[in-house]
Amino acid sequence: MDREHKGNGRALRRQVLLLSLLSFCSWAASEQIQYSIPEEMPKGSLVGNLAQDLGLSARELAQRNLHAVSVDDMQYFTISAENGKLYVNDRIDREGICDTTTLCLVNFEAVVENPLNIFHVTVVIEDINDNAPYFANGNIRLEISESSALGTGFLLGKAEDPDIGMNSLQKYQINPNQYFTVEVRESNDGKKFADLVLQKPLDREREQSFQLTLFAIDGGEPRKTGTSQIQINVSDTNDNFPVFSQEHYKVKLRENLPVGSFVLQTVASDDDEGTNAQITYHFSNVQLNGQEKFSLDPVNGTIILKGPLDFEETKEYTVRVAAKDGGGLVTHCNIEITVLDENDNSPEVSIVSLFSPVPEDSLSGTLIALINVKDKDTGNNGKVTCNLQKHLPFKIIPSSNNYYKLQTDSPLDREKHSEYNITITATDQGTPPLSTQKTISLLISDINDNSPFFEKTSYTVYVPENNPSGASIFTVKALDPDMDQNSQITYSILYSNIKELPISSYISINSETGALYAQRSFDYEQFREFQLQVKAQDGGSPPLSSNVTMRVFILDQNDNSPRILSPSQESKGSALFEMVPRSAEEGYLVTKVVAVDADSGHNAWLSYHVIQATEPRFFTVGSHTGEIRTSRAFMEKDAAKQKLVILVKDNGQPSLSATMTLNLVFAENFQEALPEMKNQSSLPDYQSDLQFYLVLALALMSFLFLLTVILAILMKLRKSGNPKFLQCFAPVPHSKAGAIFPPNFEDGTLPYSYQLCLSSESRKNEFTFLTPNIQIADNILCNNTSGVPILGNGENSLNSEMENTDKNPSADQDMPEEGKANFSARRMNGRHKENSGSVRLLFLLLLSLFCKTASEQIQYSIPEEMEKGSSVGNLAKDLGLSPGEIASRNLHVLSLDKEQYFTISTENGKLYVNDRIDREGICGETIFCLINFEVMVENPMNIFHVTVAIQDINDNTPHFLNKDIRLEPSELTLPGARFGLGHAEDSDVGMNSVQNYQLTSNQYFTLETRDSDDGNKYAELVLSKQLDRESESSFYLTLLAVDGGKPARTGTAKIWINVIDANDNPPVFARELYKVSMMENAPKGSSVVQVKATDRDEGSNAQLIYSFSNIAESARKMFLLDPQNGTIRVIETLDFEGKDKYTMMIEAKDGGGLVAHCKVEIKIVDENDNAPEIVLVSSSSPIREDSASGTLVALINVKDRDSGENGNIVCHLLSNLPFQIVSTSNNYYKLLTDGALDRENTPEYNITITATDKGNPPLSTLKTISVQISDINDNPPAFEKPSYTAYVPENNPSGASIFRVKASDQDLDRNARIIYSILKSNIEDLPLSSYVSINSETGIIYAQRSFDYEQFREFQLQVEARDGGSPPLSSVVTMKVFIVDQNDNSPQILYPSKGVEGSALFEMIPRSAEADYLVTKVVAVDADSGHNAWLSYHLLQATEPGLFTIGHHTGEIRTSRTFLERDAVKQRLIVLVKDNGHPSLSATVTLNLVFAENFQEALPEMKNQSNSPDYQSDLQFYLVLALALISFLFLLTVILAILMKLRRSGNPTFLQCFGPVPPSKAGAIFPPNFEDGTLPYSYQLCLSSESRKNELTFLTPNIQIADHVLFGDKSGEPLTGNEGNNLDSEVANMNMQAQPVNTDWRFSQAQRPGTSGSQNGDENGTWPNNQFDTEMLQAMILASANEAAAAAAANPDGNSTLGGGATAGTMGLSTRYGPQFTLQHVPDYRQNVYIPGSTATLSNAAGKRDGKPAASGGGNKKKSGKKEKK
Repeated sequence: MDREHKGNGRALRRQVLLLSLLSFCSWAASEQIQYSIPEEMPKGSLVGNLAQDLGLSARELAQRNLHAVSVDDMQYFTISAENGKLYVNDRIDREGICDTTTLCLVNFEAVVENPLNIFHVTVVIEDINDNAPYFANGNIRLEISESSALGTGFLLGKAEDPDIGMNSLQKYQINPNQYFTVEVRESNDGKKFADLVLQKPLDREREQSFQLTLFAIDGGEPRKTGTSQIQINVSDTNDNFPVFSQEHYKVKLRENLPVGSFVLQTVASDDDEGTNAQITYHFSNVQLNGQEKFSLDPVNGTIILKGPLDFEETKEYTVRVAAKDGGGLVTHCNIEITVLDENDNSPEVSIVSLFSPVPEDSLSGTLIALINVKDKDTGNNGKVTCNLQKHLPFKIIPSSNNYYKLQTDSPLDREKHSEYNITITATDQGTPPLSTQKTISLLISDINDNSPFFEKTSYTVYVPENNPSGASIFTVKALDPDMDQNSQITYSILYSNIKELPISSYISINSETGALYAQRSFDYEQFREFQLQVKAQDGGSPPLSSNVTMRVFILDQNDNSPRILSPSQESKGSALFEMVPRSAEEGYLVTKVVAVDADSGHNAWLSYHVIQATEPRFFTVGSHTGEIRTSRAFMEKDAAKQKLVILVKDNGQPSLSATMTLNLVFAENFQEALPEMKNQSSLPDYQSDLQFYLVLALALMSFLFLLTVILAILMKLRKSGNPKFLQCFAPVPHSKAGAIFPPNFEDGTLPYSYQLCLSSESRKNEFTFLTPNIQIADNILCNNTSGVPILGNGENSLNSEMENTDKNPSADQDMPEEGKANFSARRMNGRHKENSGSVRLLFLLLLSLFCKTASEQIQYSIPEEMEKGSSVGNLAKDLGLSPGEIASRNLHVLSLDKEQYFTISTENGKLYVNDRIDREGICGETIFCLINFEVMVENPMNIFHVTVAIQDINDNTPHFLNKDIRLEPSELTLPGARFGLGHAEDSDVGMNSVQNYQLTSNQYFTLETRDSDDGNKYAELVLSKQLDRESESSFYLTLLAVDGGKPARTGTAKIWINVIDANDNPPVFARELYKVSMMENAPKGSSVVQVKATDRDEGSNAQLIYSFSNIAESARKMFLLDPQNGTIRVIETLDFEGKDKYTMMIEAKDGGGLVAHCKVEIKIVDENDNAPEIVLVSSSSPIREDSASGTLVALINVKDRDSGENGNIVCHLLSNLPFQIVSTSNNYYKLLTDGALDRENTPEYNITITATDKGNPPLSTLKTISVQISDINDNPPAFEKPSYTAYVPENNPSGASIFRVKASDQDLDRNARIIYSILKSNIEDLPLSSYVSINSETGIIYAQRSFDYEQFREFQLQVEARDGGSPPLSSVVTMKVFIVDQNDNSPQILYPSKGVEGSALFEMIPRSAEADYLVTKVVAVDADSGHNAWLSYHLLQATEPGLFTIGHHTGEIRTSRTFLERDAVKQRLIVLVKDNGHPSLSATVTLNLVFAENFQEALPEMKNQSNSPDYQSDLQFYLVLALALISFLFLLTVILAILMKLRRSGNPTFLQCFGPVPPSKAGAIFPPNFEDGTLPYSYQLCLSSESRKNELTFLTPNIQIADHVLFGDKSGEPLTGNEGNNLDSEVANMNMQAQPVNTDWRFSQAQRPGTSGSQNGDENGTWPNNQFDTEMLQAMILASANEAAAAAAANPDGNSTLGGGATAGTMGLSTRYGPQFTLQHVPDYRQNVYIPGSTATLSNAAGKRDGKPAASGGGNKKKSGKKEKK
């Protein structure tokens, strides 16, 4: 309170100081006006007459503009502009404005103008009683223990009242009651708070709660009150133990009870309440298996089944449950759970022994299996009966002691049932009964009792004729119901009705698959059907077989062409002439075509058609009759000779046909028809065709003749006795003894062969072979005698495997194949018989063993834990067996258990311990522990049941499940209280189990031993003396469990007892009042103070919780109290200006509900944390740039929320600007101009005002005021350049932009808006607007027309720029426009001038003109200028390019050499004249030059000449004749050379390519660089069914040809290629003197046909694809060569023209292969032609086709060596 009064005093002193300072200002008033009003005055209430108090008259109010100025957000007051009075403008709440400050002032300024005065007005706000006291917590809740002492005070806090003085809170009252009173206390800050004082002891059992009302009363008139409700709850003390509703619970559960089922609920109650009455349940002593089976709900005491119960595992459970209240008091109860047996175990079926497989001929009663059944249930639930499902040939017979025998009951048949799944059902007698099924899989072994049988009784097969040899035609299938070897079927052919040849030459069969293969290609015309019988035999012993008949029908195929019988044809294939009368009418029968077809059926149906006729509509032919008739009468215009081509076609698919030609002559008699029947030579087209066909026939006959001779030579060589030569081409004879096939191949398929010749024309790189699935005979391979069969694996690969038959392969190789098969079968049959006999013997022995069983039972008794090997008893003696019978009757243990505890000695028959016997592990807690097993003797078979009783020994020590027992009794527990300790476990039984418990001696507790209903003993701890936690807080005892064995064994458990404290001590604070000072800039989370209270109790009673008990809402938002350690922290930013002091009450409450209080006062220390605030009161912006110095710009107010020096402020401007800041009174400042302003230099000022306080460190605030300078029109527009030059290319598009002028104006807005216009120009002929225009806004100049450089080249204009100011300002600029030349004119040739047809006139050149002779000069001009007009001259085309040159820049045409005789007299030049533009333009001129000495000599050359020679038709005839003759001689020479070489060499490796070629080590055998040549070469390949792979790849040859490829030619000369496509021809240089003829016929590789070149046939023309066309063409070329030889002989000068006057490039061919089919279309065959006795060189009359000049010298020298021979 004193702090606030001091603060208010300082505020008043500051105001007085400011008022005094105001009096010193010359332009400010010296008065300060003060008013006083109560708060909450209505809006519009009069405060005072401010104008009167300021001395202002009514007239001055309007002129001086009296108004209020305040920097606060709220404008509480307003001044009337009419009368100058001060009125309330808004609600005034003193508490909202000044809070608890006693003196509340509202300050503002009154401003008058003309001149400017500021008056400070202060209004004092007086308090009224408008607020009632109120409690921050309207509901006070107290928890008071019933054991609280009298006079204990409980803090109720304080009430708040915003009013001050007597209007604030004065006292507290409480409604009357007998237990509590209220006591009013006053804090150091003068505030009052209340305490509740206990006057009478509390009793929770009589009254548990109280409802009181607390009143807070102020001192105003009238008084106002505030209330708070006090809710008092009396807390209980823990003085009552929990009590169970029963001390002993018993329950029975069925073992099939589902998991999660309810077992029972234990219920305990406690008279206490709250935590003292909250009871938790837990197991205090339970067996381990019980913990796994049951769970206890700790809240409601419900026991739930956690795991499945099993009567067979545990029959009874004993559980001890403890109930503990919240104070630590504990009570126990016992629970006994009995498990009732259910029929929940199905019988178990075990197979003791099983005999499988069983022969299908086994007798009835044969033993199959020995079975044991058992059931884990007891009583009727454990009695089991067994049975089988019905309709099975088996029966089950019970034996003794749950053993059963499974036997056959009827005969077995494997073919009907090869396997039996025998299901044995074991059913117990429980309710409901349970059963178990055991399925035994029994296999029936096979005997060979079934013969193979075919799917059909007979088979019919249809085979199309011409079938491939070796193809599969049918597959027969036989089945055998037997298994394995008995069902392995072998197929064979017995006989057939074919008598000419053995059946193996027609049909073979695969012995394994039954697939039938045709061994030859059948012909329907030879025989049409045959019959055979197939045999199927199994592999049994003895084997069984069956036969089937098969009829094979041959189907006709359309493989015979029709044969024309009439009219008969001549040897040339054409019928004789038929004469038709000229007077024949329509329908006249000319003749009839008669034809037959060797096929049958539809394939023999024939139809007749006319496919060619001289007059197509003159004749018709009957489609089915073949009659040729006239379709109209003969007319004069018709030809007398008619030719018909008749097609006879059969009806097959595809159809076959034959043709015949009829020559018909229209005449009345024979004499008239005879001239027409002769050959006529007057038809040039017919003659040409005749020549063509003659050449074609001659080439064909030559080829056939050569082929005949070669085949004759091959046949001769084959007969010469060479066994290795082309063995694969030899016919394979059929052996009389049968075909030679691999083993196990009975009449199998005869492998078939493929023979294939492949040339380079074969484009595909793979060839597919059928994959035969059989073994290949040795004699199929070409001379393959390796003896290694190639076996098929069903895939497309070749697998070569060596047959390994036995350790002695030579023996098997010497043995015949049939013998090998029989030998293998005998070995297999022997093994089968041996195995079958052993199985049967075993069955007989087992049958005799199980013929009977014994019914005796032997019992022994031994103690547990006997050593291994200890004797149990003499079992053989007890069974009555002599020592000799022990081994013979095989006495042994028969047990189904995993553990074999006992064993029988085979020497003496005694029973010994075989493994460790632990009674507890075997029988658990069962008193009588028995081990049962069976022993068996044989011969005869007996089964004896043996029972061994296991006696218990004291081998287990008692042990506690919980070895650390912890108890927590309260110190208030009364003597006589009991605490259950549980019981100890002992696996032994009887006297060896636990008998007594013992406890270490102490003064507080004793031990009692009690018996449970199940006979177990458990211990209880009894309190005998009152506990005192302060004297002794814990105890440690030892509990012993002692059994009754000799010697006795003991087990121990530790007992830990912790005494629980009672809550009898309240908390105590270290100080009652805490005072602390906090800086207001303390960061969030800072620790303010830590209050500390202590409690002598412990545990939850000593756990203290701190909380605010009485705190203002503003303080609650600023501070946070840690409830655990009592630390107060700052959670919000502290603000001294908001509040400088906080007071609060802290409460410490322990776990028992006892409470203590303390008071905390927090004082806030001021920091300089508030920067000054700058407020712009008024502002004038924009201001004109011509404003005078001292003009008022803005009025500014500054303030600082800090106090003292921290609130003193000084203002100044930040930078050097034409402004100044002047201080006025009461923190007001004026901003004035201080110099001239120029908007163009600075259009805007950002004036930064800095306000700095005097704190430490000082804080400052920057306030930037943006002042805009308004513009005036004081700047004219200015162009970027003083003048402009624009370059416009000619031919510009009309309307295109050519230039842009740009002017700028430093003024703003309208003053800166520029308008462009064109004033004048120097163009006088037309108005300026027809040339250019300007955009008035952008200054873009547009061309209004397309300029032409050749018309005018430049012009000038003036452009004006004017702004939009008032008055407007303008400026002018001059602009020159230059037209830029473009290359838009082509050169124009002036000389020589062109003629009418566009060609220059003839120029004559003397023949004697020397080199560099000036022929003429080409003169040209270009209308363009500069580089575009620079011209250059080029010689584009010339008859002789090397004869003339042209000056590049002059255009002068000169001779480059003298004229030669071989030069053409007439020369033609094309000259190109080109300018230098981009792109360049050009013009051409043609010059015709004639070499002559005078005009008369040149005149004939100037005229057109016809150079079309007449060809001689006889030349074609001689050419064909010569070519045929040379071909014949060439073939004859080659054949004779081959025969002579063969005769002389006698080389057995002749034609090695047809024999088996071993893999070459040098690589593949191919010509080098072969790609796709024109001369094909052949691959010859022998392929048989051995070929398992389905693709054959032809590699691209890239190496030299090996020696043996060219049939013995070992010259070693490789064939090389130049990979070109040109034909090079070497021509001798024809000089004035005769040169010797070159006899070398060598050419480049590109000219060679075949593999040496890779040229494409279809390059520049049509290449004949037909083989015969090629041969005919070759024949004609050879004929031409012969003609050349004749010409060389006749022309001694050696100049051969090859064809006389033939057109250049045709080599003398006829017009059929004339100019349109020149040598460029044909491969050069000249290197293949040898003309004996001739020295002529075949040359190309057209010159060098590859662009190379002819050789100037003679021919090349002839190369010697092997190539010449070749």
